[in-house]
Amino acid sequence: MSEHPTAPGGDPSIATAPAAPDRPTLGAYPWRWTALIALLVAEAMNLLDATIVQVAGPVIHADLGGPAAAIPWYSAAYTLTFALGLLTAARLGDIAGRRRVFRVGVTAFAATSLACALAPNVGVLIGMRAAQGVAAALIVPQTFGLIRAMFEGDELPRALATIGPVMGLSAVLGPVAGGLLTHADLFGTSWRAVFVVNLPLAAAVLLIAPRLREDRAPVRPRLDPIGTALATAGTALLVCPLAGGTGAPSAGAWAAAALGAFVLAGFVVHQRRTAAAGRTPLVEPSLLRGRAFPAALATSTLFFAVVNGVMITVVLHLELGLDRGPLTAGLTLLPWSAGLAVASWAAGGILVPRYGIRVLHAGIATLAVGLVAAVLAYRAAPAGDYPRGLPFALAVAGLGVGLFTPPFFTAALRRLAPQETGSAAGLLNAVQQLGGTLGVAIVGGVYLTGDASGQSASVGARHALTAAGVLLVAAVPAAWAMTARGRRDRAGH
Repeated sequence: MSEHPTAPGGDPSIATAPAAPDRPTLGAYPWRWTALIALLVAEAMNLLDATIVQVAGPVIHADLGGPAAAIPWYSAAYTLTFALGLLTAARLGDIAGRRRVFRVGVTAFAATSLACALAPNVGVLIGMRAAQGVAAALIVPQTFGLIRAMFEGDELPRALATIGPVMGLSAVLGPVAGGLLTHADLFGTSWRAVFVVNLPLAAAVLLIAPRLREDRAPVRPRLDPIGTALATAGTALLVCPLAGGTGAPSAGAWAAAALGAFVLAGFVVHQRRTAAAGRTPLVEPSLLRGRAFPAALATSTLFFAVVNGVMITVVLHLELGLDRGPLTAGLTLLPWSAGLAVASWAAGGILVPRYGIRVLHAGIATLAVGLVAAVLAYRAAPAGDYPRGLPFALAVAGLGVGLFTPPFFTAALRRLAPQETGSAAGLLNAVQQLGGTLGVAIVGGVYLTGDASGQSASVGARHALTAAGVLLVAAVPAAWAMTARGRRDRAGH
């Protein structure tokens, strides 16, 4: 499993590393700080690629054609396979060596980025984006193990602390970079530049990668192919039919989703039996006992569906509805990203240490205020005009996302046993990506349904943001359930 959760389109404000396995002291590794650069650039490259494409999506659609419903899938195909790949990628690093898997992942990421840049049609692009997500899944889970292999003592937390700022900067730059690169049309590349930019970054990482110290688990676990197949099939059946188009899902889509839920229930049973038999499960079954951690999974799925749904709605409205272009979309999202980065820093460094996980609920409330303000901005703007109040509303919404992220991961991971931490962090990361996939496809689909029906672009955007608000309301009871134990503890129960 992946060993650190990250906020989609945001930063991993709290990245909780599991306890390192006992291993002999190897001494200060001379290339550790240089090698750390390769890990940080690779992490930034993966997060940048998740957000940079959203802004370019409508331009891709104008160039390649195809149905408008395919636009959300330029991002969703990446996040879906990324989430599914996280389930086994960390195990591969344990078995084959984390440096080796990391280098394979970066090489595959570069190759699939080039394939995306050269894609001749929509089908090839979406397929290559899915392959790119698999490559990203190979890279991300190896980071903490490699850092632990190279750093010791007081240097280890210092090295881990560099991840948050780098990821936060990537989140801020992603939409803006997507807008700038697409608008600049460098050498006639248009949207293809958002994929070409990965090539020099990957080349730099591969140049430094030999300086990484190889690391693998002292006791090699075995893969769980049946568990992997059940998790993949169940998730695909659950997500893809519901996000496969615009408008209300068909009866067949609901039936497939129900089958997916049944398969995932079978996955839980299989994991418990695997652990009881003394074999290595894909997910620690103890995580699913009680209500706190399952509530955290539900909260993560719903909240980050809102986050990604809002971003894709803004992009679709500005670029398809108002024909304002990718640069305007990227700059409009800048207050969102800036608010997220500032609030995440303040929450992690000041608010959570002082007020505890209650800041999580303040984040949800602030995001709700931002959504209401965005709907009002769309309502106030004359038809066909830019909603001038939207950047301010997005700044408030970004503050809410930033306030939510640090206390959420603190609350979700604080009471876990050491052997559960890596599995829990990876599972949170996976459902976060799945939530983002659903948000992009479903909330974006609501906007596209209105666009297809001929209603004004601003009305379609209001409907999409209202759908995002419904998802946020559904996240409230899950958030209260995951923090209930902490409230009882403070009350002395």
